Amino acid sequence: MINAQNIKKSYGDLAVLKGIDFSVSEAEIVSVVGASGAGKSTLLHILGTLDRADSGTLRIADIEVGKLNDREMAKFRNQHIGFVFQFHHLLPEFTALENVLMPALIAGRTAKDATPQAQKLLSFLGLEARAQHKPNALSGGEQQRVAVARALMNQPKVVLADEPSGNLDSDTAHNLHRLFFRPPHRVQTNFRHRNT
Repeated sequence: MINAQNIKKSYGDLAVLKGIDFSVSEAEIVSVVGASGAGKSTLLHILGTLDRADSGTLRIADIEVGKLNDREMAKFRNQHIGFVFQFHHLLPEFTALENVLMPALIAGRTAKDATPQAQKLLSFLGLEARAQHKPNALSGGEQQRVAVARALMNQPKVVLADEPSGNLDSDTAHNLHRLFFRPPHRVQTNFRHRNT
């Protein structure tokens, strides 16, 4: 599903990634661990096509993404990659449901067509009663679950999570971790997993 070869990235004179080889099979869950400043987020941003490597090759789902132009890359990212970050990055002026719908709307679907799927995701995550609430009316854990639903909205081939529980209390963090390993068969999504 992901095959990265000799990925290098520098910021000025600081070499952050020095030739990373990395691969992930379909349905695999992989954790990237390391000290603060080791380049974990930089690697995830490159794997998620939010940033480009200085050199090396990155293939996702048999597409060499480094050869895509910016517009093609944005379309690929919207269709195939879901993100969950440490900070939820929800749009404050929109409800939970509208935030979850956003990737589908960007992909060209209508709200009428996509809303049932978004509602099903929110229900799966225990947020059906919070669908019409804006982020400032949600707890930190609820906001992060909305972000998870948003990440799954377009049935991505790859889901990337960058310290998604780092801003949560321990109980909420534990519950969020369980969500990533919870069988998603009740949701219309192709995302599957196994422990590695």
